Amino acid sequence: MQRRHFMTSVAAAAALGALPSFAQGKLPAGPVRILVGFSAGGGTDILARIVANKLNTLWGIPVVVENKPGAAGLIAAAEAAKAAPDGSTLMLGHINPLGIAPALYSKLNYSAERDFAGLALIGQTPQVLVAAPKSADSLAALLAQLKRKPGELSFGSSGTGSAQHLALALFEQAAQVSALHVPYRGASNVMTDLMGGQIDYAFEGMTTAAPFIKSGKVRALAQTGPKRVKAFADLPTVAEQGFAGFNASIWFGLVGPAKMPADLVARINRDVNQILALPDVVARLEEFGAEDGGGSAARFDAFMKDERTKWAALVKARGIKLES
Repeated sequence: MQRRHFMTSVAAAAALGALPSFAQGKLPAGPVRILVGFSAGGGTDILARIVANKLNTLWGIPVVVENKPGAAGLIAAAEAAKAAPDGSTLMLGHINPLGIAPALYSKLNYSAERDFAGLALIGQTPQVLVAAPKSADSLAALLAQLKRKPGELSFGSSGTGSAQHLALALFEQAAQVSALHVPYRGASNVMTDLMGGQIDYAFEGMTTAAPFIKSGKVRALAQTGPKRVKAFADLPTVAEQGFAGFNASIWFGLVGPAKMPADLVARINRDVNQILALPDVVARLEEFGAEDGGGSAARFDAFMKDERTKWAALVKARGIKLES
């Protein structure tokens, strides 16, 4: 029914040259911005543009992606939090500014809990535990190494407090091992040094790691989601390999400023769910390992609350602090 309704709307748009007025949905008359806290061309940006292009067609008004990179998404989040709650400014939310940052920063320019209305979860993407070419070829072999050499094996990440770093911290906690964390400024440097053997291992986002895995330049030992995703159906999860419940996924979802009218939240949630059900969108998201999106706005709000609680507990337990 949802897909039929979407296709009917698109057909009407083609016939009339524009979609009907959405006054009853209270969408803004002018452009809708979707802020992205990361550079153009990255996974977050690409997912935002997939959704924006479909909303542009469905709503009949410009829906544009604006990149506001910097501070791991915090700059975009601060701007989105202060925007008018009329639907004209939305954000593709990300685990870093909305799930992890509240545990790491005593002072933020926004409140992840109070300043945002969850609209729809777009998807969850596992990270991949990858190894340098001459390092262990299985998770079991890695665990044996970690137990023989506590604190010596190096794991790169995109920076202290990043999703990649917290995946390592969660793994250390679950396996009761210790490693040497090596923070970098960005994933590209991590992968370069991993390929060259300057570091031993890394947890990295699937979209970043996939080309290097497929070319044989690094080894994939496990994926970090609750289940295998179709993009890497042959790669077992950490949970499958002895650590039940392990989940260090990176997630994305559409959010807006708090105090958006309930009917507008419901309208955007419904339309995004229609888009997420389209076969071409499903196929594109699966390329990135982004699965398990959709559902109600309330589901997404509850999901984000659970994520904040989870990562705050880990940050406290592991004593993780940002570098001064």
